[in-house]
Amino acid sequence: MNWSDIFYPENPKSRENLIRKSQEVLELMKNNFRATNQLIEVLQEHLGLHFSPVKVNEKATVKENCDVLIERIREIQVEVGKIDRELKEELDPALYEKLRRKDLSIPERKKVLTVLRGVHCCVATLASAYIVGWLFQNATMLANITGVCGVIAKGLIGCVVFGVLFMGADMIFQAILGYFERDELERALKDYDNVLEDFRPESVKYQDSITEVKVIIRIMLKKNMFS
Repeated sequence: MNWSDIFYPENPKSRENLIRKSQEVLELMKNNFRATNQLIEVLQEHLGLHFSPVKVNEKATVKENCDVLIERIREIQVEVGKIDRELKEELDPALYEKLRRKDLSIPERKKVLTVLRGVHCCVATLASAYIVGWLFQNATMLANITGVCGVIAKGLIGCVVFGVLFMGADMIFQAILGYFERDELERALKDYDNVLEDFRPESVKYQDSITEVKVIIRIMLKKNMFS
């Protein structure tokens, strides 16, 4: 037993709690990387936009991985912004607003598409028009996920090396045993709680939304709704 555990019997439980929170941050980050790559595939297939896929670097810090994810999503935001400005300038305001409506029916979408084809080369199919609308509707979500990642990168846990988190539980425990003691444990737990308060819901929303758009497009393609 570590000597500090004798004087601070709550330390072992705090370390275990810290390990769980560290692993949750890791899993959320890995899933965000996976979701971003799925979005990249959708954008390439339906809008012809090309972005390099992202990959978690297990030997890098949380900050370095956050920076990779932020950079890629911002690249996507730049291209979406260009399309948004072009369409806003060229389309009738009422038609432009229709793109942002989730409840737009397939017949209505097809009418919108006939106009979009003459305005922007990327929007040539009903699937691409649907993706553009989805991107406009979820602009805030993209901004939120980059914002939360930015907060993580600037905080204490941003300095944690991912390689440590990929180890087995015993090795993680030993690493935390040697690094986090006494007040450090309490401060670290508060930092993780603050991070997870926003990172957890924003990550779930981000991942679910991308999964949803992929499923909807797949269903519509099977039913020939985009023809």
